Amino acid sequence: MRKFLIFPLLSLAALPIIAQTMPLNPREEIEAFNRKFEDASRRMDNAAIVELWADDGISLLPSTKPTVGKKAIAAFIDSVTAQMKGAKMEKFELECFAIDVSGDIASEWCSEHQVVLMPESKLPFDGHGKMLLVLKKGLDGKWHLQREMWNQGDED
Repeated sequence: MRKFLIFPLLSLAALPIIAQTMPLNPREEIEAFNRKFEDASRRMDNAAIVELWADDGISLLPSTKPTVGKKAIAAFIDSVTAQMKGAKMEKFELECFAIDVSGDIASEWCSEHQVVLMPESKLPFDGHGKMLLVLKKGLDGKWHLQREMWNQGDED
């Protein structure tokens, strides 16, 4: 009788440990990815932003050729921030919608608002945009930005 009681008691004791190690569902994983993306953007942390990209990721921005590959995306981001030396992100808000997951591919669209304080008392940049994101789950078990398409958005 004691042997039969020990197993259920041990199982109950292990539940908190098992719950902590269970993987999140794909939607929760993507929401966690979005929080990392938002945090890295808010801190203007180029390395952290680039880390979220897939090696073969593609960024599609208005009036530019596609930026192909993590290395090219990193160079583009670095060139933009180099033109804004001394700038500070005052606000970055990201709200994503319609997360759709199919196996190791997911898509969503997001609305973003950023306010960047510019150096030398220039007027701050206050921009709104919309993004379509395609994410791919890598062999490392993490979601990575596979494709990004951004365009100018409205305040709403």
